[in-house]
Amino acid sequence: MEISKAEIRAAHAAHDAAAPQELMGADILIRALAAEGVQHVWGYPGGAVLYIYDALYRQQSVNHYLVRHEQAAVHAADGYARATGEVGVALVTSGPGLTNAVTGLATAYMDSIPMVVISGQVPTPAIGQDAFQECDTVGITRPIVKHNFLIKRAEDIAITVKKAFHIARSGRPGPVVIDIPKDVSFKKVVYEGYPQTCEMRSYNPVRKGHGGQIRKAMQLLLTAKRPYIYVGGGAILGNATAQVRALADRLGAPVTNTLMGLGAFPASDPKFLGMLGMHGTVEANNAMQHCDVLLAIGARFDDRVIGNVKHFAQNERKIIHIDVDPSVISKRVKAHVPIVGDCKDVLTELLNMLAETDERPDAQALEQWWATINGWRAQRCLDYDRSNTEVIKPQYVIETLWNMTRGDDVYITSDVGQHQMWAAQYFRFDEPRRWINSGGLGTMGVGIPYAMGIKLAKPDSEVFCITGEGSVQMNIQELSTCLQHNTPIIICALNNRYLGMVRQWQEIEYSGRYSHSYMDALPDFVKLAEAYGHVGMLIEKPQDVEGALREARRLKDRTVFLDFRTDPGENVFPMVQAGKGITEMLLGADDV
Repeated sequence: MEISKAEIRAAHAAHDAAAPQELMGADILIRALAAEGVQHVWGYPGGAVLYIYDALYRQQSVNHYLVRHEQAAVHAADGYARATGEVGVALVTSGPGLTNAVTGLATAYMDSIPMVVISGQVPTPAIGQDAFQECDTVGITRPIVKHNFLIKRAEDIAITVKKAFHIARSGRPGPVVIDIPKDVSFKKVVYEGYPQTCEMRSYNPVRKGHGGQIRKAMQLLLTAKRPYIYVGGGAILGNATAQVRALADRLGAPVTNTLMGLGAFPASDPKFLGMLGMHGTVEANNAMQHCDVLLAIGARFDDRVIGNVKHFAQNERKIIHIDVDPSVISKRVKAHVPIVGDCKDVLTELLNMLAETDERPDAQALEQWWATINGWRAQRCLDYDRSNTEVIKPQYVIETLWNMTRGDDVYITSDVGQHQMWAAQYFRFDEPRRWINSGGLGTMGVGIPYAMGIKLAKPDSEVFCITGEGSVQMNIQELSTCLQHNTPIIICALNNRYLGMVRQWQEIEYSGRYSHSYMDALPDFVKLAEAYGHVGMLIEKPQDVEGALREARRLKDRTVFLDFRTDPGENVFPMVQAGKGITEMLLGADDV
Protein backbone atom coordinates (compact mmCIF):
# COMPACT_ATOMS: atom_id res chain seq x y z
CA MET A 1 0.00 0.00 0.00
CA GLU A 2 1.39 3.41 -1.00
CA ILE A 3 2.16 5.78 1.86
CA SER A 4 0.66 9.25 1.50
CA LYS A 5 2.68 12.45 1.79
CA ALA A 6 0.74 13.36 4.93
CA GLU A 7 1.76 10.07 6.55
CA ILE A 8 5.37 10.66 5.56
CA ARG A 9 5.32 14.15 7.07
CA ALA A 10 3.68 12.85 10.25
CA ALA A 11 6.27 10.11 10.60
CA HIS A 12 9.13 12.57 10.27
CA ALA A 13 7.49 15.00 12.66
CA ALA A 14 7.26 12.22 15.25
CA HIS A 15 10.89 11.31 14.60
CA ASP A 16 11.98 14.93 14.98
CA ALA A 17 10.02 15.22 18.23
CA ALA A 18 12.52 12.86 19.85
CA ALA A 19 15.53 14.21 21.72
CA PRO A 20 17.68 16.62 19.68
CA GLN A 21 20.69 14.98 18.04
CA GLU A 22 23.87 16.05 16.36
CA LEU A 23 23.72 15.67 12.58
CA MET A 24 25.72 16.73 9.55
CA GLY A 25 24.24 19.53 7.48
CA ALA A 26 23.66 17.12 4.60
CA ASP A 27 21.59 14.82 6.82
CA ILE A 28 19.55 17.77 8.07
CA LEU A 29 18.86 18.75 4.46
CA ILE A 30 17.55 15.29 3.58
CA ARG A 31 15.46 15.18 6.74
CA ALA A 32 14.00 18.57 5.85
CA LEU A 33 13.09 17.40 2.35
CA ALA A 34 11.44 14.29 3.77
CA ALA A 35 9.51 16.43 6.26
CA GLU A 36 8.19 18.43 3.29
CA GLY A 37 6.88 15.19 1.80
CA VAL A 38 9.46 15.12 -1.01
CA GLN A 39 9.69 11.67 -2.56
CA HIS A 40 11.44 12.41 -5.88
CA VAL A 41 14.64 14.36 -6.53
CA TRP A 42 16.36 14.58 -9.92
CA GLY A 43 20.04 15.36 -10.00
CA TYR A 44 23.66 14.80 -10.96
CA PRO A 45 26.49 14.44 -8.42
CA GLY A 46 29.71 16.43 -8.21
CA GLY A 47 32.35 17.32 -5.68
CA ALA A 48 30.45 20.09 -3.88
CA VAL A 49 27.41 17.90 -3.20
CA LEU A 50 29.05 14.56 -2.34
CA TYR A 51 28.14 14.82 1.35
CA ILE A 52 24.53 15.36 0.30
CA TYR A 53 24.70 12.33 -1.99
CA ASP A 54 26.19 10.31 0.83
CA ALA A 55 23.27 11.36 3.03
CA LEU A 56 20.87 10.26 0.28
CA TYR A 57 22.60 6.87 0.20
CA ARG A 58 22.07 6.41 3.94
CA GLN A 59 18.28 6.90 3.97
CA GLN A 60 15.18 5.52 2.26
CA SER A 61 12.60 8.32 2.36
CA VAL A 62 13.75 10.43 -0.59
CA ASN A 63 14.31 8.77 -3.96
CA HIS A 64 16.98 10.20 -6.26
CA TYR A 65 16.95 9.83 -10.06
CA LEU A 66 20.22 10.23 -11.93
CA VAL A 67 19.84 12.24 -15.14
CA ARG A 68 22.50 12.69 -17.83
CA HIS A 69 22.55 16.51 -17.80
CA GLU A 70 21.65 19.03 -15.10
CA GLN A 71 19.30 20.90 -17.43
CA ALA A 72 17.24 17.72 -17.69
CA ALA A 73 17.17 17.36 -13.90
CA VAL A 74 15.49 20.73 -13.53
CA HIS A 75 13.13 20.09 -16.46
CA ALA A 76 12.11 16.72 -14.95
CA ALA A 77 11.37 18.37 -11.60
CA ASP A 78 9.48 21.06 -13.52
CA GLY A 79 7.35 18.50 -15.41
CA TYR A 80 6.58 16.73 -12.15
CA ALA A 81 5.45 20.01 -10.59
CA ARG A 82 3.26 20.96 -13.56
CA ALA A 83 1.47 17.62 -13.60
CA THR A 84 0.98 17.26 -9.83
CA GLY A 85 0.81 20.81 -8.50
CA GLU A 86 3.48 19.91 -5.94
CA VAL A 87 6.95 21.42 -5.57
CA GLY A 88 9.53 19.77 -7.83
CA VAL A 89 13.06 19.29 -6.49
CA ALA A 90 16.41 19.07 -8.28
CA LEU A 91 19.97 18.72 -6.98
CA VAL A 92 23.06 19.94 -8.84
CA THR A 93 26.69 20.55 -8.03
CA SER A 94 28.56 23.85 -8.08
CA GLY A 95 29.93 25.73 -11.09
CA PRO A 96 28.91 24.03 -14.35
CA GLY A 97 26.29 22.00 -12.51
CA LEU A 98 24.52 25.19 -11.59
CA THR A 99 25.08 26.95 -14.91
CA ASN A 100 23.70 23.90 -16.74
CA ALA A 101 20.58 24.25 -14.59
CA VAL A 102 20.02 27.91 -15.54
CA THR A 103 17.84 27.16 -18.60
CA GLY A 104 15.61 24.93 -16.50
CA LEU A 105 15.28 27.61 -13.84
CA ALA A 106 14.42 30.30 -16.40
CA THR A 107 11.87 27.98 -18.02
CA ALA A 108 10.12 27.39 -14.69
CA TYR A 109 10.32 31.05 -13.72
CA MET A 110 8.63 32.25 -16.92
CA ASP A 111 5.76 29.78 -16.43
CA SER A 112 5.46 30.25 -12.63
CA ILE A 113 6.27 26.66 -11.68
CA PRO A 114 6.92 25.78 -8.00
CA MET A 115 10.38 24.27 -7.66
CA VAL A 116 13.29 24.10 -5.23
CA VAL A 117 16.72 23.60 -6.78
CA ILE A 118 19.54 22.75 -4.39
CA SER A 119 23.02 23.59 -5.62
CA GLY A 120 26.37 22.78 -4.12
CA GLN A 121 28.91 25.52 -3.55
CA VAL A 122 32.63 25.61 -2.84
CA PRO A 123 33.58 25.71 0.87
CA THR A 124 32.72 28.96 2.60
CA PRO A 125 36.36 30.17 2.98
CA ALA A 126 36.90 29.65 -0.77
CA ILE A 127 33.92 31.73 -1.93
CA GLY A 128 35.16 34.64 -4.00
CA GLN A 129 38.61 33.07 -4.48
CA ASP A 130 37.96 31.66 -7.98
CA ALA A 131 38.07 28.16 -6.56
CA PHE A 132 37.63 25.08 -8.73
CA GLN A 133 34.03 24.87 -9.99
CA GLU A 134 33.04 28.10 -8.27
CA CYS A 135 30.43 30.48 -9.65
CA ASP A 136 28.27 33.21 -8.18
CA THR A 137 25.09 31.16 -7.90
CA VAL A 138 23.11 33.88 -6.16
CA GLY A 139 24.10 36.51 -8.72
CA ILE A 140 23.61 34.28 -11.75
CA THR A 141 20.17 33.05 -10.76
CA ARG A 142 18.75 36.24 -9.21
CA PRO A 143 16.89 37.40 -12.36
CA ILE A 144 15.38 33.96 -13.09
CA VAL A 145 14.15 32.75 -9.71
CA LYS A 146 11.50 33.85 -7.29
CA HIS A 147 14.12 33.89 -4.53
CA ASN A 148 17.50 32.38 -3.70
CA PHE A 149 19.44 31.59 -0.53
CA LEU A 150 23.14 31.10 0.25
CA ILE A 151 23.35 29.11 3.48
CA LYS A 152 26.46 29.88 5.52
CA ARG A 153 25.61 27.97 8.71
CA ALA A 154 24.44 24.39 9.04
CA GLU A 155 22.09 25.56 11.80
CA ASP A 156 20.11 27.49 9.16
CA ILE A 157 19.45 24.61 6.78
CA ALA A 158 16.09 23.45 8.16
CA ILE A 159 14.46 26.88 8.40
CA THR A 160 15.82 27.85 4.97
CA VAL A 161 14.29 24.76 3.38
CA LYS A 162 10.99 25.61 5.08
CA LYS A 163 11.11 29.16 3.70
CA ALA A 164 12.11 27.96 0.23
CA PHE A 165 9.16 25.60 -0.09
CA HIS A 166 6.76 28.23 1.27
CA ILE A 167 7.98 30.82 -1.23
CA ALA A 168 7.98 28.36 -4.13
CA ARG A 169 4.37 27.22 -3.68
CA SER A 170 2.60 30.33 -2.38
CA GLY A 171 1.40 33.48 -4.14
CA ARG A 172 2.55 33.37 -7.74
CA PRO A 173 4.58 30.14 -7.68
CA GLY A 174 8.14 29.97 -8.91
CA PRO A 175 11.56 28.35 -8.56
CA VAL A 176 13.74 28.93 -5.50
CA VAL A 177 17.47 28.12 -5.29
CA ILE A 178 19.23 27.00 -2.12
CA ASP A 179 23.03 27.23 -2.45
CA ILE A 180 24.92 25.12 0.12
CA PRO A 181 28.72 25.33 0.52
CA LYS A 182 30.45 21.99 0.94
CA ASP A 183 31.68 22.71 4.47
CA VAL A 184 28.14 23.59 5.56
CA SER A 185 26.87 20.20 4.34
CA PHE A 186 29.74 18.49 6.25
CA LYS A 187 29.53 20.35 9.56
CA LYS A 188 27.74 18.68 12.47
CA VAL A 189 25.26 20.69 14.53
CA VAL A 190 22.42 19.93 16.91
CA TYR A 191 19.21 19.28 14.98
CA GLU A 192 16.07 20.08 16.94
CA GLY A 193 13.52 19.09 14.30
CA TYR A 194 11.94 20.58 11.24
CA PRO A 195 10.04 23.83 11.89
CA GLN A 196 6.28 23.61 11.53
CA THR A 197 5.87 27.24 10.44
CA CYS A 198 7.97 30.09 9.16
CA GLU A 199 7.42 33.82 9.25
CA MET A 200 8.77 36.25 6.66
CA ARG A 201 7.85 39.82 7.45
CA SER A 202 8.54 40.99 3.90
CA TYR A 203 6.63 38.21 2.12
CA ASN A 204 2.87 37.98 2.61
CA PRO A 205 1.11 37.27 -0.71
CA VAL A 206 -2.53 38.27 -0.93
CA ARG A 207 -5.07 35.47 -1.40
CA LYS A 208 -8.44 37.09 -0.84
CA GLY A 209 -9.61 39.61 -3.44
CA HIS A 210 -11.19 42.95 -2.59
CA GLY A 211 -14.94 42.40 -2.11
CA GLY A 212 -15.89 45.73 -3.65
CA GLN A 213 -13.86 45.06 -6.77
CA ILE A 214 -15.38 41.59 -7.13
CA ARG A 215 -18.85 43.12 -6.92
CA LYS A 216 -17.92 45.64 -9.64
CA ALA A 217 -16.76 42.74 -11.78
CA MET A 218 -20.06 40.95 -11.24
CA GLN A 219 -22.07 43.99 -12.34
CA LEU A 220 -19.98 44.40 -15.48
CA LEU A 221 -20.41 40.74 -16.39
CA LEU A 222 -24.17 40.80 -15.82
CA THR A 223 -24.64 43.89 -18.00
CA ALA A 224 -22.27 42.79 -20.78
CA LYS A 225 -23.66 42.41 -24.29
CA ARG A 226 -20.57 40.59 -25.58
CA PRO A 227 -18.80 38.96 -22.60
CA TYR A 228 -15.64 36.91 -23.02
CA ILE A 229 -13.65 34.82 -20.53
CA TYR A 230 -9.90 34.68 -21.16
CA VAL A 231 -8.17 31.99 -19.06
CA GLY A 232 -4.42 31.58 -18.59
CA GLY A 233 -2.09 29.20 -16.82
CA GLY A 234 -2.68 30.95 -13.51
CA ALA A 235 -6.12 29.35 -13.31
CA ILE A 236 -4.49 25.91 -13.53
CA LEU A 237 -1.69 26.74 -11.12
CA GLY A 238 -4.30 28.11 -8.71
CA ASN A 239 -6.51 25.01 -9.03
CA ALA A 240 -9.40 27.22 -10.12
CA THR A 241 -10.63 25.25 -13.13
CA ALA A 242 -13.84 24.06 -11.46
CA GLN A 243 -14.71 27.67 -10.67
CA VAL A 244 -13.90 28.78 -14.24
CA ARG A 245 -16.28 26.16 -15.62
CA ALA A 246 -19.02 27.05 -13.16
CA LEU A 247 -18.74 30.75 -14.02
CA ALA A 248 -18.88 30.13 -17.78
CA ASP A 249 -21.97 27.97 -17.31
CA ARG A 250 -23.60 30.60 -15.11
CA LEU A 251 -22.98 33.40 -17.62
CA GLY A 252 -23.32 31.43 -20.85
CA ALA A 253 -20.22 33.28 -22.07
CA PRO A 254 -17.63 32.09 -24.59
CA VAL A 255 -14.23 31.01 -23.23
CA THR A 256 -10.71 30.94 -24.62
CA ASN A 257 -7.56 29.46 -23.12
CA THR A 258 -3.97 30.54 -23.62
CA LEU A 259 -1.29 28.01 -24.56
CA MET A 260 -0.55 27.55 -20.86
CA GLY A 261 -4.23 27.51 -19.93
CA LEU A 262 -5.31 24.63 -22.18
CA GLY A 263 -7.45 22.24 -20.15
CA ALA A 264 -8.62 24.93 -17.73
CA PHE A 265 -11.88 24.90 -19.67
CA PRO A 266 -12.85 21.72 -21.56
CA ALA A 267 -12.22 21.80 -25.30
CA SER A 268 -15.30 19.60 -25.77
CA ASP A 269 -17.61 22.29 -24.35
CA PRO A 270 -19.44 24.27 -27.10
CA LYS A 271 -18.56 27.50 -25.26
CA PHE A 272 -14.86 26.90 -25.90
CA LEU A 273 -13.54 28.89 -28.86
CA GLY A 274 -10.09 27.32 -28.93
CA MET A 275 -6.70 28.74 -28.09
CA LEU A 276 -6.13 32.41 -28.87
CA GLY A 277 -3.05 34.34 -29.89
CA MET A 278 -0.36 34.05 -32.55
CA HIS A 279 -1.61 30.62 -33.65
CA GLY A 280 -5.09 30.89 -32.18
CA THR A 281 -8.38 30.29 -33.94
CA VAL A 282 -10.24 32.93 -35.94
CA GLU A 283 -13.15 32.82 -33.52
CA ALA A 284 -10.99 33.10 -30.39
CA ASN A 285 -8.98 36.05 -31.71
CA ASN A 286 -11.94 37.94 -33.13
CA ALA A 287 -13.92 37.51 -29.93
CA MET A 288 -10.97 38.89 -27.98
CA GLN A 289 -10.95 41.99 -30.16
CA HIS A 290 -14.72 42.59 -30.34
CA CYS A 291 -16.02 41.71 -26.86
CA ASP A 292 -17.34 44.52 -24.67
CA VAL A 293 -16.43 42.98 -21.29
CA LEU A 294 -13.31 40.83 -20.97
CA LEU A 295 -12.67 38.77 -17.86
CA ALA A 296 -8.97 37.77 -17.67
CA ILE A 297 -8.24 35.00 -15.17
CA GLY A 298 -4.63 34.15 -14.36
CA ALA A 299 -3.37 35.50 -17.68
CA ARG A 300 -0.93 38.29 -18.52
CA PHE A 301 -1.83 39.71 -21.96
CA ASP A 302 1.59 38.76 -23.31
CA ASP A 303 2.82 39.51 -26.82
CA ARG A 304 1.94 36.07 -28.17
CA VAL A 305 -1.67 36.50 -27.03
CA ILE A 306 -2.74 40.02 -28.00
CA GLY A 307 -0.19 40.91 -30.67
CA ASN A 308 0.23 44.64 -31.21
CA VAL A 309 -0.92 46.49 -28.06
CA LYS A 310 -2.03 49.60 -29.98
CA HIS A 311 -4.14 47.51 -32.33
CA PHE A 312 -5.68 45.71 -29.35
CA ALA A 313 -6.55 49.04 -27.71
CA GLN A 314 -8.42 50.32 -30.79
CA ASN A 315 -11.66 48.66 -29.68
CA GLU A 316 -13.23 49.90 -26.48
CA ARG A 317 -13.92 47.22 -23.89
CA LYS A 318 -14.03 46.93 -20.11
CA ILE A 319 -11.34 44.64 -18.71
CA ILE A 320 -11.58 42.74 -15.43
CA HIS A 321 -8.21 41.26 -14.50
CA ILE A 322 -7.81 38.65 -11.74
CA ASP A 323 -4.28 37.63 -10.79
CA VAL A 324 -2.40 36.72 -7.64
CA ASP A 325 0.57 38.81 -8.78
CA PRO A 326 -0.14 42.56 -8.62
CA SER A 327 2.81 43.32 -10.93
CA VAL A 328 1.04 41.59 -13.82
CA ILE A 329 -2.12 43.67 -13.66
CA SER A 330 -2.11 46.65 -16.05
CA LYS A 331 1.49 45.82 -17.03
CA ARG A 332 0.66 45.68 -20.77
CA VAL A 333 -3.06 46.45 -20.93
CA LYS A 334 -4.99 48.75 -18.57
CA ALA A 335 -7.43 46.91 -16.33
CA HIS A 336 -10.65 48.75 -15.46
CA VAL A 337 -11.40 46.40 -12.55
CA PRO A 338 -8.14 45.03 -11.13
CA ILE A 339 -8.53 42.22 -8.59
CA VAL A 340 -5.41 41.00 -6.80
CA GLY A 341 -5.95 37.60 -5.25
CA ASP A 342 -5.88 33.87 -5.62
CA CYS A 343 -7.93 32.90 -8.69
CA LYS A 344 -9.81 30.15 -6.89
CA ASP A 345 -10.70 32.32 -3.91
CA VAL A 346 -11.75 35.29 -6.06
CA LEU A 347 -13.89 33.19 -8.42
CA THR A 348 -15.50 31.40 -5.49
CA GLU A 349 -16.54 34.74 -4.00
CA LEU A 350 -17.76 35.95 -7.41
CA LEU A 351 -19.87 32.81 -7.82
CA ASN A 352 -21.32 33.26 -4.34
CA MET A 353 -22.31 36.83 -5.21
CA LEU A 354 -23.94 35.66 -8.44
CA ALA A 355 -25.88 33.03 -6.52
CA GLU A 356 -27.37 35.75 -4.30
CA THR A 357 -28.76 37.84 -7.15
CA ASP A 358 -31.68 37.32 -9.51
CA GLU A 359 -30.02 39.36 -12.25
CA ARG A 360 -29.17 37.54 -15.46
CA PRO A 361 -27.19 38.53 -18.56
CA ASP A 362 -29.17 39.95 -21.48
CA ALA A 363 -30.28 36.76 -23.26
CA GLN A 364 -31.05 38.45 -26.57
CA ALA A 365 -27.72 40.25 -26.70
CA LEU A 366 -25.94 37.03 -25.79
CA GLU A 367 -27.74 35.19 -28.58
CA GLN A 368 -26.61 37.82 -31.09
CA TRP A 369 -23.05 37.56 -29.77
CA TRP A 370 -23.06 33.79 -30.26
CA ALA A 371 -24.44 34.24 -33.80
CA THR A 372 -21.47 36.46 -34.60
CA ILE A 373 -19.05 33.94 -33.07
CA ASN A 374 -20.59 31.06 -35.01
CA GLY A 375 -20.07 33.08 -38.18
CA TRP A 376 -16.34 33.19 -37.39
CA ARG A 377 -16.38 29.51 -36.52
CA ALA A 378 -17.86 28.69 -39.92
CA GLN A 379 -14.51 29.60 -41.49
CA ARG A 380 -13.13 26.31 -40.06
CA CYS A 381 -9.67 27.79 -39.73
CA LEU A 382 -8.08 24.53 -38.53
CA ASP A 383 -9.03 22.53 -41.62
CA TYR A 384 -6.14 20.93 -43.51
CA ASP A 385 -5.68 18.44 -46.35
CA ARG A 386 -7.01 15.25 -44.77
CA SER A 387 -7.26 13.47 -48.13
CA ASN A 388 -3.50 13.27 -48.72
CA THR A 389 -2.39 9.62 -48.88
CA GLU A 390 1.19 10.20 -49.98
CA VAL A 391 2.74 12.22 -47.17
CA ILE A 392 1.98 12.39 -43.46
CA LYS A 393 0.41 15.67 -42.39
CA PRO A 394 1.62 16.52 -38.86
CA GLN A 395 -1.88 17.61 -37.86
CA TYR A 396 -3.12 14.13 -38.75
CA VAL A 397 -0.71 12.50 -36.28
CA ILE A 398 -2.00 14.71 -33.45
CA GLU A 399 -5.66 14.21 -34.39
CA THR A 400 -5.19 10.45 -34.60
CA LEU A 401 -3.55 10.37 -31.18
CA TRP A 402 -6.34 12.51 -29.71
CA ASN A 403 -9.11 10.34 -31.19
CA MET A 404 -7.36 7.21 -29.95
CA THR A 405 -6.85 8.42 -26.36
CA ARG A 406 -10.05 10.38 -25.69
CA GLY A 407 -11.25 9.65 -22.18
CA ASP A 408 -8.04 7.82 -21.23
CA ASP A 409 -5.55 8.71 -18.51
CA VAL A 410 -3.08 10.52 -20.74
CA TYR A 411 -0.47 13.29 -20.35
CA ILE A 412 1.01 15.16 -23.30
CA THR A 413 4.36 16.92 -23.17
CA SER A 414 5.87 18.85 -26.02
CA ASP A 415 9.05 20.55 -27.03
CA VAL A 416 8.94 23.93 -28.78
CA GLY A 417 8.22 24.67 -32.42
CA GLN A 418 5.61 23.80 -35.02
CA HIS A 419 4.85 20.47 -33.35
CA GLN A 420 4.01 22.32 -30.12
CA MET A 421 1.48 24.53 -31.89
CA TRP A 422 -0.10 21.61 -33.76
CA ALA A 423 -0.43 19.71 -30.49
CA ALA A 424 -2.08 22.75 -28.88
CA GLN A 425 -4.48 23.14 -31.82
CA TYR A 426 -5.46 19.54 -32.54
CA PHE A 427 -5.23 17.69 -29.21
CA ARG A 428 -8.37 18.86 -27.45
CA PHE A 429 -7.66 18.98 -23.73
CA ASP A 430 -10.61 18.59 -21.38
CA GLU A 431 -8.72 18.48 -18.08
CA PRO A 432 -6.04 20.66 -16.47
CA ARG A 433 -2.42 19.62 -15.94
CA ARG A 434 -2.52 17.22 -18.89
CA TRP A 435 -0.71 19.54 -21.31
CA ILE A 436 2.88 20.14 -20.25
CA ASN A 437 5.02 22.49 -22.34
CA SER A 438 7.32 25.49 -22.12
CA GLY A 439 5.28 28.62 -22.81
CA GLY A 440 7.01 31.78 -21.68
CA LEU A 441 10.64 30.90 -22.39
CA GLY A 442 9.94 28.57 -25.31
CA THR A 443 12.64 26.07 -24.37
CA MET A 444 13.57 23.35 -26.83
CA GLY A 445 14.55 20.02 -25.28
CA VAL A 446 12.04 19.95 -22.42
CA GLY A 447 9.78 17.21 -23.83
CA ILE A 448 11.60 14.04 -22.75
CA PRO A 449 12.62 15.33 -19.28
CA TYR A 450 9.07 16.57 -18.67
CA ALA A 451 7.75 13.16 -19.65
CA MET A 452 10.21 11.40 -17.31
CA GLY A 453 9.13 13.54 -14.38
CA ILE A 454 5.45 12.95 -15.08
CA LYS A 455 5.87 9.19 -15.50
CA LEU A 456 7.51 8.90 -12.09
CA ALA A 457 4.67 10.89 -10.55
CA LYS A 458 1.96 9.09 -12.53
CA PRO A 459 3.29 5.55 -13.22
CA ASP A 460 -0.10 4.20 -14.26
CA SER A 461 -0.75 6.99 -16.78
CA GLU A 462 0.28 7.05 -20.43
CA VAL A 463 2.77 9.83 -21.17
CA PHE A 464 3.36 11.02 -24.74
CA CYS A 465 6.09 13.44 -25.80
CA ILE A 466 5.26 15.39 -28.97
CA THR A 467 8.53 16.63 -30.41
CA GLY A 468 10.48 17.47 -33.54
CA GLU A 469 13.77 16.16 -34.86
CA GLY A 470 15.42 19.42 -33.81
CA SER A 471 14.10 19.78 -30.27
CA VAL A 472 14.45 16.13 -29.34
CA GLN A 473 18.20 16.14 -29.92
CA MET A 474 18.73 18.81 -27.26
CA ASN A 475 18.16 16.36 -24.39
CA ILE A 476 18.06 13.02 -26.19
CA GLN A 477 20.68 11.65 -23.78
CA GLU A 478 17.83 11.30 -21.28
CA LEU A 479 16.73 8.16 -23.14
CA SER A 480 19.41 6.59 -20.96
CA THR A 481 17.66 7.90 -17.82
CA CYS A 482 14.35 6.47 -19.06
CA LEU A 483 15.95 3.03 -19.23
CA GLN A 484 17.79 3.19 -15.91
CA HIS A 485 14.80 4.39 -13.94
CA ASN A 486 12.10 2.52 -15.87
CA THR A 487 10.00 5.44 -17.05
CA PRO A 488 8.39 4.13 -20.26
CA ILE A 489 7.15 7.00 -22.42
CA ILE A 490 6.04 7.29 -26.05
CA ILE A 491 7.96 9.83 -28.12
CA CYS A 492 6.18 11.07 -31.25
CA ALA A 493 8.71 12.95 -33.38
CA LEU A 494 7.11 14.96 -36.20
CA ASN A 495 10.21 14.80 -38.37
CA ASN A 496 10.08 17.28 -41.26
CA ARG A 497 13.88 17.58 -41.61
CA TYR A 498 13.74 21.29 -40.76
CA LEU A 499 13.75 23.53 -37.74
CA GLY A 500 10.14 23.94 -38.72
CA MET A 501 9.08 27.15 -37.03
CA VAL A 502 12.29 28.88 -38.07
CA ARG A 503 11.75 27.67 -41.64
CA GLN A 504 8.15 28.93 -41.57
CA TRP A 505 9.24 32.41 -40.50
CA GLN A 506 12.01 32.41 -43.09
CA GLU A 507 9.49 31.49 -45.77
CA ILE A 508 7.06 34.23 -44.78
CA GLU A 509 9.30 37.01 -43.49
CA TYR A 510 12.64 36.40 -45.23
CA SER A 511 11.59 35.57 -48.81
CA GLY A 512 12.38 31.89 -48.45
CA ARG A 513 16.03 32.34 -47.47
CA TYR A 514 16.38 29.20 -45.34
CA SER A 515 19.49 30.12 -43.42
CA HIS A 516 20.59 27.12 -41.33
CA SER A 517 17.07 25.87 -40.65
CA TYR A 518 17.53 22.60 -42.55
CA MET A 519 18.64 19.33 -40.94
CA ASP A 520 20.90 17.47 -43.40
CA ALA A 521 22.71 15.16 -40.98
CA LEU A 522 20.00 13.55 -38.87
CA PRO A 523 20.65 10.34 -36.99
CA ASP A 524 18.72 7.16 -37.62
CA PHE A 525 16.31 7.63 -34.72
CA VAL A 526 15.19 4.00 -34.83
CA LYS A 527 18.73 2.74 -34.36
CA LEU A 528 19.44 5.46 -31.80
CA ALA A 529 16.42 4.44 -29.73
CA GLU A 530 17.50 0.81 -29.96
CA ALA A 531 21.05 1.74 -28.91
CA TYR A 532 19.59 3.20 -25.72
CA GLY A 533 17.65 -0.04 -25.10
CA HIS A 534 14.28 1.13 -26.38
CA VAL A 535 11.96 0.47 -29.31
CA GLY A 536 12.17 2.56 -32.48
CA MET A 537 9.69 2.76 -35.36
CA LEU A 538 9.86 4.61 -38.68
CA ILE A 539 6.50 5.71 -40.12
CA GLU A 540 6.44 7.17 -43.63
CA LYS A 541 2.84 6.74 -44.88
CA PRO A 542 -0.42 8.21 -43.52
CA GLN A 543 -2.08 4.79 -43.53
CA ASP A 544 0.55 3.52 -41.06
CA VAL A 545 0.12 6.25 -38.44
CA GLU A 546 -2.73 4.70 -36.46
CA GLY A 547 -1.20 1.22 -36.42
CA ALA A 548 2.12 2.52 -35.15
CA LEU A 549 0.45 4.46 -32.33
CA ARG A 550 -1.55 1.38 -31.34
CA GLU A 551 1.57 -0.79 -31.30
CA ALA A 552 3.44 1.77 -29.20
CA ARG A 553 0.59 1.88 -26.68
CA ARG A 554 0.56 -1.93 -26.53
CA LEU A 555 4.22 -1.94 -25.42
CA LYS A 556 3.32 -0.50 -22.02
CA ASP A 557 6.62 -1.30 -20.29
CA ARG A 558 8.89 0.04 -23.06
CA THR A 559 9.90 3.50 -24.15
CA VAL A 560 8.99 3.81 -27.84
CA PHE A 561 10.41 6.35 -30.30
CA LEU A 562 8.06 6.96 -33.25
CA ASP A 563 9.81 8.72 -36.13
CA PHE A 564 6.96 10.16 -38.24
CA ARG A 565 8.30 11.52 -41.55
CA THR A 566 5.97 14.46 -42.08
CA ASP A 567 5.39 16.99 -44.85
CA PRO A 568 8.46 19.29 -44.79
CA GLY A 569 6.53 22.23 -46.27
CA GLU A 570 3.58 22.27 -43.89
CA ASN A 571 3.06 25.51 -41.95
CA VAL A 572 1.11 26.34 -38.80
CA PHE A 573 -2.01 28.41 -39.50
CA PRO A 574 -3.67 30.64 -38.41
CA MET A 575 -0.67 32.87 -37.82
CA VAL A 576 -0.32 36.44 -36.58
CA GLN A 577 2.96 37.99 -37.68
CA ALA A 578 5.08 39.96 -35.23
CA GLY A 579 3.89 43.55 -34.91
CA LYS A 580 0.44 42.77 -36.30
CA GLY A 581 -2.89 42.95 -34.52
CA ILE A 582 -4.56 39.86 -33.14
CA THR A 583 -7.19 39.82 -35.90
CA GLU A 584 -4.68 40.34 -38.74
CA MET A 585 -4.27 36.62 -39.32
CA LEU A 586 -2.73 34.61 -42.12
CA LEU A 587 -5.11 31.69 -42.65
CA GLY A 588 -3.20 29.65 -45.21
CA ALA A 589 -0.68 29.53 -48.00
CA ASP A 590 -2.78 31.88 -50.13
CA ASP A 591 -2.25 34.65 -47.58
CA VAL A 592 1.53 34.35 -47.56
